[in-house]
Amino acid sequence: MFDQEARLERLLARHSDAVVVEPMPGRRALIRRDQLLVAERDAPAAQELVRRWHDSSHDEHGVTSLRLRAPAKVDVCELVAGLGRDGRHRRLSLSPNHLVHGQPMWWSGPADLPRPAKPLPAPHAAAARREVTVAVLDTGLSPHPWYEDADWFAEQRAEVAEILDSDLDFELDAQAGHGTFIAGVLLRHAPTARLCAHRVIGGDGVGDELDIIRALARVVARGGADVVNLSIGCHTFDDRPSPLMARAVAALGRRTVVVACAGNTGGDRPFWPAALKQVIGVAALGRDGTDRAWFSNYGWWVDACAPGEDIASSYVYFDGPRPGMRGVDPDEFRGFATWSGTSFATPAVAGRIAGLAAAEGIEAAEAADRVLAPSSHRALPDLGVVVDTPCEAT
Repeated sequence: MFDQEARLERLLARHSDAVVVEPMPGRRALIRRDQLLVAERDAPAAQELVRRWHDSSHDEHGVTSLRLRAPAKVDVCELVAGLGRDGRHRRLSLSPNHLVHGQPMWWSGPADLPRPAKPLPAPHAAAARREVTVAVLDTGLSPHPWYEDADWFAEQRAEVAEILDSDLDFELDAQAGHGTFIAGVLLRHAPTARLCAHRVIGGDGVGDELDIIRALARVVARGGADVVNLSIGCHTFDDRPSPLMARAVAALGRRTVVVACAGNTGGDRPFWPAALKQVIGVAALGRDGTDRAWFSNYGWWVDACAPGEDIASSYVYFDGPRPGMRGVDPDEFRGFATWSGTSFATPAVAGRIAGLAAAEGIEAAEAADRVLAPSSHRALPDLGVVVDTPCEAT
């Protein structure tokens, strides 16, 4: 168990515009201070209602970001709650700009850190009946022998490259390599998939709701994707879904399957966007694959589960400052690692869906129905359908 409060302090120091809110005792959330997200169609009404505190506005992808004047010290959560339930204003789609985190996270710090691992055999690309695209919204991608010669990797833009040491302390950032690791898990289950990376969180594992909405809009603008992997998420200030996030997910269309991690806070509090009805929320099983991993969230809103502890996958190349002992260097990574978290159960499920869609030449939605069919798969209370992932045993 890591010191949660110390890690939270470091996060707040690194993100000076972040603030902890706790409208309900014991149910904290993180938001961007003095920011309000509003559906574009509701922006004029919202701007009129907040005109006394309004500082600036920015419109993008159907969402207006309203910035309020800091000296006014507006309680954004209270403002959203009031506008959301108050008579004629209840139809406004608005939300604070919640911070989102990559998962492995235990509230404000990783439930687990990556450890160097021995090389794994590259995924074997079997015959596929159709091409399947998986959008990965995460920390980006670093070159790796498993895919660096693939045409889809060559097409990736420079701005999606992983940033490994943003604070220049000669150590890997807390979640650097997160996206590269997830790419490997996906390819182990769907070797022929074309991955499309969108960098929405930094190497510290932190981004925000607006970043995800923008990336989802880019996915739509580029023709969509068969599967979207979201190994990121957050708790909201009122434990309800953000209407802006829900709209962005719905805009992907019914042919796109969205798979998201259930989070690592070890409780049943809804974690978003995994808890959205149109999203497959994925919990993590422990090492033996028979029951919930100690860190994994659970609840009525979880749809599936897969192994998420001590998972091996592709990783970055990096040698940190710690000296080796007895022939073992604890922070020298040579392209492979083991890691734990619902972050890594999620691409196993997404990969199984994408792999079946490619192999059988079917739509991703049909593949998801088959992978998660309760009539032919075991289910666990509050963890959903157990997704068979045989390659995790290697």
